[in-house]
Amino acid sequence: MITALMPEERESHIISTIKAYGKNLLGFIRKRVKNDADAEDILQDVWYQFSALVNSEPIEQTGAWLYKVARNKITDKHKKKSETLLDDLFIGDDEGDDDTSGFKDLLMPDDSTPETEYMRNLFWEQLFTALDELPEEQKQVFIWQEMDDMTFQEISELTGVNVNTLVSRKRYAVLHLRDRLQQLYQEITKY
Repeated sequence: MITALMPEERESHIISTIKAYGKNLLGFIRKRVKNDADAEDILQDVWYQFSALVNSEPIEQTGAWLYKVARNKITDKHKKKSETLLDDLFIGDDEGDDDTSGFKDLLMPDDSTPETEYMRNLFWEQLFTALDELPEEQKQVFIWQEMDDMTFQEISELTGVNVNTLVSRKRYAVLHLRDRLQQLYQEITKY
């Protein structure tokens, strides 16, 4: 726990925290964004928020706080894409009786309340967890296509992988994510 620090102590604490958490935190962020530039921007935002907060109030669990802020910054980056992402995950299900049309309404309401913010954060946590369960090739195609707005042709040129293979990988990713997020939807709506 940090109490009121003198300017020199504050600077020393910030530097030691960056040394202790910087590399792993950057790795955590890189797994969840398209490129190194985005990861570095997010990390810089985390450090900025950390340095501003250290000056004003104590942080009891620095590591947990840093990872939570990083996850929130990643979520903010992807938030503007969430409506399209929800459409892809829940609309146009070939297999039929997926009753998740209300999930989008839960996550994208007209008004924002603490409850809807909690739901959105829970959704993104579950999405990132489910993405981490996928084979790397499926995960990467999904992220590039859905979160980074790349076309299959652009991904093919980048990776050298056939477009049909990429489409197939994304389909497997979407099916897995639908299944995992369907479970979340059922848990949320049973109350």
